[in-house]
Amino acid sequence: MGEARDNDAYEEELLDYEEEEEKAPDSAAAKASGEAVKKGYVGIHSSGFRDFLLKPELLRAIVDSVQHECIPQAILGMDVICQAKSGMGKTAVFVLSTLQQIEPVAGQVAALVLCHTRELAYQICHEFERFSTYLPDIKVAVFYGGVHIMKHKDILKNECPHIVVGTPGRILALARDKDLSLKNVRHFILDECDKMLESLDMRRDVQEIFKMTPHDKQVMMFSATLSKEIRPPMEIYVDDEAKLTLHGLVQHYIKLTELEKNRKLNDLLDALDFNQVVIFVKSVSRAAELNKLLVECNFPSICIHSGMSQEERLTRYKNFKEGLKRILVATDLVGRGIDIERVNIVINYDMPDSADTYLHRVGRAGRFGTKGLAITFVSSASDSDVLNQS
Repeated sequence: MGEARDNDAYEEELLDYEEEEEKAPDSAAAKASGEAVKKGYVGIHSSGFRDFLLKPELLRAIVDSVQHECIPQAILGMDVICQAKSGMGKTAVFVLSTLQQIEPVAGQVAALVLCHTRELAYQICHEFERFSTYLPDIKVAVFYGGVHIMKHKDILKNECPHIVVGTPGRILALARDKDLSLKNVRHFILDECDKMLESLDMRRDVQEIFKMTPHDKQVMMFSATLSKEIRPPMEIYVDDEAKLTLHGLVQHYIKLTELEKNRKLNDLLDALDFNQVVIFVKSVSRAAELNKLLVECNFPSICIHSGMSQEERLTRYKNFKEGLKRILVATDLVGRGIDIERVNIVINYDMPDSADTYLHRVGRAGRFGTKGLAITFVSSASDSDVLNQS
């Protein structure tokens, strides 16, 4: 199924989206319902998959129950804009609802999923493959830059998928060249939509792609954070709170100077009991240098950043996900959407530039109902300002 099939030797351990169900008291539910109506949002609460009358083939692919908020509306074909905390299983929402509704027709693309990085596209494609295990007639393919476009054109010509996952630039190129027909798309999905709509170039590509699809289609947009500009037309607003918070995550900060960071990081890695750790830095050069330092200190470290080729990044991502390395040094390329189940500690070696980025970063730890720890180094007044906004 497209690029995700290239490495047959690698069978990625896909995620189970295990989460604890949270049931609010009746009075709280009533209050939440009232607030939802008042604000024009639809409140959706947790329920079991069987309540949604999912296809038996989909139920067989699910190991455990999932905490979800949008599936009832999504499988009815309603347009959805969903904000949910990291680790709440947003991917499962649109994967399941799309597979539930899709009626595959040979040679026609029925669903299009756009996301902002190759790694996220790769992961989403795997989720479609996992949940469609017992739906053998459904074909999925992933298209992104860094791969020769003729390879993607051959896939579309010889084995046209029913579900296409990809980055806006490559999808637009294929559509402009008439190799990818979007005239039969019934489900249009944006994952990490705020990231795509904030970038002017990416927004322009998304808008052009959107115009190539039929007017009568389902639109679903997902993110852990949504800007004020995106919120007004919301159909569903998950966890209607003053601001996004992270439950089950213990957050600490350490005030220190820039020169003290390396020593403190070494001390923490020696002292903490961790499964896997993600360390975030602010630039490609700092990622490379810090990883080099950790390796020299005999820590099992690997790094991922935008300065690497797409193939190298995916290889390193696989190695970390398989547990071959326990420490990952990364830029914000890994801050959104990437799920590594074993990560229980996130360290902000460099403070991110915004509160939203902070939430996405620390959301890598404590996912799927597990307890996580986030440690942030604060070395300047601007660092403190970001922390106070989080």
